[in-house]
Amino acid sequence: MRPGNFRITLLVGTQKGLFFMRSDHHREQWVMDGPHIVGYEITHAWLHPRARRLGYAAANHSVWGAHVYRSADGGRSWCPLPAVPCHSPGEYRSSLDAVWFVAAADREEPGRLYAGIDPPGLFSSADGGESWTPLMGFNRHPTRHTWEPARGGFAVHSIYSDPSDSNCVYAAVSAGGAFRSDDKGITWIPINRGVRAENIPRPHPETGHNIHRLVVHPTLPGRLYRQCYNGTYRSDDRGATWIEITAGLPSDFGYAIAAAPEHPDVVYVIPEDNHHVRTTAGANLRVYRSRDAGTSWQALTHGLPQGHVYVTVLREALATDGLDPGGVYFGTSSGHLFASRDAGDHWTLIASYLPRILSVQVSTHA
Repeated sequence: MRPGNFRITLLVGTQKGLFFMRSDHHREQWVMDGPHIVGYEITHAWLHPRARRLGYAAANHSVWGAHVYRSADGGRSWCPLPAVPCHSPGEYRSSLDAVWFVAAADREEPGRLYAGIDPPGLFSSADGGESWTPLMGFNRHPTRHTWEPARGGFAVHSIYSDPSDSNCVYAAVSAGGAFRSDDKGITWIPINRGVRAENIPRPHPETGHNIHRLVVHPTLPGRLYRQCYNGTYRSDDRGATWIEITAGLPSDFGYAIAAAPEHPDVVYVIPEDNHHVRTTAGANLRVYRSRDAGTSWQALTHGLPQGHVYVTVLREALATDGLDPGGVYFGTSSGHLFASRDAGDHWTLIASYLPRILSVQVSTHA
């Protein structure tokens, strides 16, 4: 997509609320708005790609609980919905600890949604989040006994409807692995073949994987990426098999991975040192880009601090805008927000000293 006269909005979810960063198609000057949903942890927030005045946010508070918030005016105001996706009382150790992820189930139907929660559960809504239905084929999957809590939670995340086939849905659970449904969420199959899981006794199990992030490529059918506890991977067959693409990266550990819609073979990752440290690899803030679907990697550093940088970039905190040249954006645990308007070649700090950044999402609109 050529820039044209588009406007760019970044939805930046933090530990203390939701912020907006807005710019024109030049992406040179940014204006901040917020915080909204003040005091809540915003693990995921977005504006609908077809109904841009409509937005959703997964919001959690240690005292006030977990909620799905909705905006009907493009993010100017937000209201909590009366219903939340949750398990039946007594079914698991808790009915709801956090709403982790809210996703559009169908680009053409703004009222259809999916939501992932902690303890791991997947839910659907046909009425814009006014009510939620559990997807029991996932929630009671025969492999659930192999799932276990990860350090970052025990939640369903990375939920996508396949852009080329709305019957096909993907979801991931930490720690459990990636799953695919070919019937709009009724039945589910694990898609973890070829992925290492060195944190458990069996190194290549069907399930039990600590998957940090799953990405469905928005323009190339069948192409998936995943960043795991052990390695970075690509699939070209809707997750049936996986190819490890870690070689050339400074670490096999990390959270954030993002594809570039405008170029099918461009992918970005931000590696981190091993699971004991969990900060950017080598104490350098570097984004790694591949232009050949992970066969080789280039460290992108221009404008980013190098040396004694001890920050984390979480799974939802790296995003692309799909323009050409592509915009790339990420936020850190220290509350610093970086942007590139030339596919990562150069970086600019566009906001600093925000609360801990949990998520970054891009909305591009005329």
